[in-house]
Amino acid sequence: MLLGALLVLLLLGGAGPASAHAALTSTDPGDGTVLRRAPARVTLTFSESVGLRDDSFRVLDPDGHRVRTGESGHADGRSETARVTLPGELGEGTYTVAWRVVSADSHPVSGAFTFSVGKPSQATAPVDTGPAEDPLTAALHKIARYLSYLAAALLVGTAAFAALCRPPDPAPLRRPLVAAWWTLLASTVALLVLRAPYEAGTGPSTALDPTALGDTLVSRPGVLLLVRLALLPPIALYLARTAHTTRATRTARLGRRTPLAAAVGVALAVGLALTWAAAEHASAGAQVPVAMTSAVLHLLATAVWLGGLAALLTLLRAGRPAPPAAVVARFSRTAFAAVTVLVVTGVYQSWRGLGSWQALTGSTYGRLLLAKVVLVAVLLGAAAVSRRWTSALLSAPAAVPAPGRVPERVPQPAGGPPPEEPPPARPPAPDGASALRRGLRRSVLAEAVVAAVVLAVTTVLTATPPGRTAEETVRAAGAADGVRPASVTTIPFEVGGTARGTVQITLDPGRTGDNAVQAVVFGPDGSLAAVPELRLAFTLPDKDVGPLQAELVDRGGYWSANTLTLPLPGVWTMKATVRVSEVDQVSEERRIRILP
Repeated sequence: MLLGALLVLLLLGGAGPASAHAALTSTDPGDGTVLRRAPARVTLTFSESVGLRDDSFRVLDPDGHRVRTGESGHADGRSETARVTLPGELGEGTYTVAWRVVSADSHPVSGAFTFSVGKPSQATAPVDTGPAEDPLTAALHKIARYLSYLAAALLVGTAAFAALCRPPDPAPLRRPLVAAWWTLLASTVALLVLRAPYEAGTGPSTALDPTALGDTLVSRPGVLLLVRLALLPPIALYLARTAHTTRATRTARLGRRTPLAAAVGVALAVGLALTWAAAEHASAGAQVPVAMTSAVLHLLATAVWLGGLAALLTLLRAGRPAPPAAVVARFSRTAFAAVTVLVVTGVYQSWRGLGSWQALTGSTYGRLLLAKVVLVAVLLGAAAVSRRWTSALLSAPAAVPAPGRVPERVPQPAGGPPPEEPPPARPPAPDGASALRRGLRRSVLAEAVVAAVVLAVTTVLTATPPGRTAEETVRAAGAADGVRPASVTTIPFEVGGTARGTVQITLDPGRTGDNAVQAVVFGPDGSLAAVPELRLAFTLPDKDVGPLQAELVDRGGYWSANTLTLPLPGVWTMKATVRVSEVDQVSEERRIRILP
């Protein structure tokens, strides 16, 4: 079951671009802009708060050499921004800014953009913007994350099963509890060690670098992993103290818990769940307190259901005395309550993560969520079959005395019963209860297998940008078809022969309604150029709207229009017509996205 789930995890979350949940919404200077003078700083704005690294910014000059910059920090104390100061002696040409930050849900995000001072470079040297993601580090990190989820579900769920379902002989549950505890310990240590290379995008060989490891220990993800490690010894002590060995039977039993002991167990489980909730989707975005509460409840309900399934399967294993029907019935009721919590919290988290119905099929997050819903539906179907087996087991007549009960004794004469002839041999009657337990064991096994796959998909889902973030990314960087949001658009045009000029057009805010338009014309050498006439027209082909003319006025060095009204969102066609002489003109078109 574990190997199959790991295979699904690797297939769904194989090596690729780094999973990132903070979307870059704007840069200052803008990507591709040409500035008259060198900027004093570079500022990035994201869709959520980000953490900064020592190497969050790498600014490269036109020759590909690194520019010495100041320390990176947040702009005006706003956690959703990143800023670095530049030296004042930047020369003419095109500069590349490579950046790498850590989003609020602990996943790294990186990218690069360019700006030019004076005029763009005629030819740019190959630029190394740094690593995006090391495949081996990413794969090891994903495996460790999945094992930590699986171990936590087994640990919390098995302990909850023993406490809530009260099996008369919980000795078989000790082994999965111990295995889950050690697996959670090992996977958490692995996540802590891999954190630095995961954030930096480097190979596993850099994991034990003392400086990088020290930085990890004081970062928010590192602190949460340390908290998880600190909770494991109290959890082990709690399980050891609540389990005792009776001298008469030498059987390990998880004894009845007092209200105080139960409260301690719940507190430890909630604390463990918080180390995940505070490091993932719930910790960033809207309604953080509600989202954190929902995430904790969702994680605990998942553990109670899936971990309880594993515990029940352990007790139903062939060769062991079957658990009483009452134990199975208690788990059935517990699982039903856990599923109810899962549905309520899952609907809320889906609404919060998706943002729109379109994201359900138009984003990776939405498609993974659909896959998880289908798998959960299959899991619920298997659970329904298990409930029917449970009902049949409860209504079946007992084939043997119930555990703990002594068969009724019949008084006999003092001399003992008279000798009787042995009854004729008869074939043994079929044990209906045993058949029902075998059927229940098969259905619970099917549930556990599907549950492991659900857990794998959930692990991948937590490392996938939510639909809301994907929409922010589309708005900031353009959709997959290459249409960019209407903010700054550069259109090249031929001046004559092989000479080419460019028009840099800025729409503010690039949304429906009134927009301000500014256009700057650059000659073949990259310097400002004066032209007799510049016209802009906008058409929305899908709605048969346009052409709408922008009434541009020559302001001496640039052209502008105070108001251009674009009534509908969508992909517009912007046509720029540049008159380069009294008799020659050239027209070029670009598609731009106007946001609602």
